[in-house]
Amino acid sequence: MIDFKQIEAFVWVAELGGFSAAAEKLNTTQPSISQRIASFERELSTRVFDRSARGIKLTDKGQELLSHARRLLDKRNEMLRIAKSSNVSQGTFHLGTAETLVHTWLPQLIEELYIQYPALNIEIHVDTSQVLREKLLNYQLDLAFFVGTETDNNSEYLPIGEYPLAWMASPNLHLHNGPKSINELGVYPIITYPVGSLPYRIVNQILQEEKVTSPRIYGCASLSTIVHMTSRGMGVSVLPPVLVKEALAQGKLQLLNTNRSLPSLQFYAHWLDSPDSHAARTIARLAQEISQGFIPDI
Repeated sequence: MIDFKQIEAFVWVAELGGFSAAAEKLNTTQPSISQRIASFERELSTRVFDRSARGIKLTDKGQELLSHARRLLDKRNEMLRIAKSSNVSQGTFHLGTAETLVHTWLPQLIEELYIQYPALNIEIHVDTSQVLREKLLNYQLDLAFFVGTETDNNSEYLPIGEYPLAWMASPNLHLHNGPKSINELGVYPIITYPVGSLPYRIVNQILQEEKVTSPRIYGCASLSTIVHMTSRGMGVSVLPPVLVKEALAQGKLQLLNTNRSLPSLQFYAHWLDSPDSHAARTIARLAQEISQGFIPDI
């Protein structure tokens, strides 16, 4: 009789292209995977893989059966998700987030989780989008909030907020009187998110397109450091205004009028689809609801 372990082994060997990789994915041994595939083929009375010195590949029949096997696993995972739906309220949940959201609606989310699930322990990991993406794919996080949708075919995501970027500087630099060209701003270092981030790439592209002479970009993962450096007149920064509303209100920073507009940072809640992802999906939907009700007072 065919069981789900055999189907699961078949799908992962096909997905990962090898018995060893599938064994590692399923936390078992290569002989165990080989035995499951052999039993699977015996029950079906057909070969699903061709073996050779160069590796393995799906047979025509194996390719035909793969989509059916995936659907069976999806049905099983959905059943397990429903069965485990009550488990959101307990255990330890690892939540990763970009610092931008810490300064917007994340505290409201944490407060709501405390009210709805008082027995749930939440570990909050604050890092850059790039690092959060890697941690999620390495199963170090249950849910991660970061910029963009590029993760993995096995991941799911929901939009949780859009924050426009803007050029800003200390009034001590005297850049707020009338429109300024990028070349005028490029006299100073541009201070923004770290290397590899979307704002850094955008700033770098704009400086190149405008042919700024000897451009300098200071990338920093700490928002408080970026704000401090900019307030002291050490350069021009590119940040969402919602993060510096107090400094703007106090006149420590001023928005600049330039000939080049900036895009928005679009944040998404990401989680990996698995039988244990019900809690991540539930919290992601709550985050989406809270983020949609967040109105920045700037």
